[in-house]
Amino acid sequence: MNYEAVIARLAALGPELAPGKGAKGVSPRKFSLDSIRVLLAELGSPQERFASVLIAGTNGKGSTAATLAAIAGAAGLRTGLYTSPHLLRVNERMRVSVEVASGLLEEISDEEFAQLFTLADDVAKRLVDEGKLPNYPSFFEVLTAVGFCYFAEQRVELAIVEVGLGGRLDATNVVEPVISVITDIGMDHMDYLGNTLGLIAAEKAGILREDGVLVTLSQHPEANAAIGEAAMAKSVRGVDAARCLPGTRVQGLGIREQGLEGSLLPRNRYELSIDGAVIEVDSPLAGQHQQRNLALAIAAAIELRTNHGFAISDAAIETGVRVTNWPGRLEWLPSKRGHAPLLLDVAHNPAGAWALRAALAQLPEDMPRTLIFSCLADKAIDEMAQVLLPLFDSTSGDPARARDHVVLAPIQNARAASIDELLAAAHRLDVPAHAAPHVPGALAQAEAITPRDGVIVATGSIFLIGELRALALAEAVA
Repeated sequence: MNYEAVIARLAALGPELAPGKGAKGVSPRKFSLDSIRVLLAELGSPQERFASVLIAGTNGKGSTAATLAAIAGAAGLRTGLYTSPHLLRVNERMRVSVEVASGLLEEISDEEFAQLFTLADDVAKRLVDEGKLPNYPSFFEVLTAVGFCYFAEQRVELAIVEVGLGGRLDATNVVEPVISVITDIGMDHMDYLGNTLGLIAAEKAGILREDGVLVTLSQHPEANAAIGEAAMAKSVRGVDAARCLPGTRVQGLGIREQGLEGSLLPRNRYELSIDGAVIEVDSPLAGQHQQRNLALAIAAAIELRTNHGFAISDAAIETGVRVTNWPGRLEWLPSKRGHAPLLLDVAHNPAGAWALRAALAQLPEDMPRTLIFSCLADKAIDEMAQVLLPLFDSTSGDPARARDHVVLAPIQNARAASIDELLAAAHRLDVPAHAAPHVPGALAQAEAITPRDGVIVATGSIFLIGELRALALAEAVA
């Protein structure tokens, strides 16, 4: 199959999380390691041909993975990065370092992706025909197999692998990680993982290995207890990343404050004293919440060099942190053709919404703001709305908010919340909201009603951010 045919085949497999909605003969995403193990074994067990770090969590696992991969690449290691979901193109999910010691990673090419997907697809069909698989593997299982085959083909030395959902039964959990990392746990995907922090944390802790290593940070007591119990049961050695958190000397220089056009949100800039040396942290990932993700990535890098034989210098840590590229996370896209700039953030649960709210507090109080909001129907719509929508309430009586707006739009996803559901959430808060027929219409409305000296903030779903980012980038080159 060529690339276009492969993308069509992927679309036929259905959404990643849509039980019962897959194409005929195709199973929806399921939670068992049996199928992925059978598929990978037939493909030559590519996951056994590279070392790996496996990262689970509710929020921050992608930022942590991207930062750690950039650090490893800057150290001169042939590094792979596997993440999900993607913003614009499925190729984003699998990247490999391309320049020695640069920290930069490049996504798989269309040709390579098509070739490896066709291989995995043919093998999966044959396994079903032979009765070795009860159903065709899920969307995520096939992509995971493709990613691992790509890393093996590219002779990756170290793969940084982000768990898709949960941990214990996620397809990525077939690797044998040298380090497991658990980021912050929150309430998300409750239908799949459980309806308490303890149950969700226990599923995430399924990535731990007997006598293995866990890098994490203290968080909610309920999550701590579940992770600690799982770690003790497997005699896991814990690495507390707290020493990689900044102290009181944290600088924050927004690009405009330095006299250049760009984001008003500051980079994370501070010093760490590690093992008697000073590490200069200068990360493009904005927001105080990113300091926890940076700490996890840096602590994992130090653990890799100290106890696992990977040559990662302090200079490599500094370079990797500085060049990390992880779009859609408090990403500021400068104004184009007279419109207000866009601030894109993939916050899709209450914890993410609170992190975005804290970042918005750093913007000038009198800056006019328009919110573009949408989310999936299975998310905590009311809770996210309660956190964010009042910040854009033009009827609140606050003169600084008089020019603010809220624009709601349905996203192109089978699990998307309807415009009526989004409007109902706004009405329950008595926050005025405009309804757009689709995302392009929402962006056009926001650009029309937002002064050039204001900002358009978009959030609620990675699918919304992916669609808006594609529109904004296309407009930039038009």
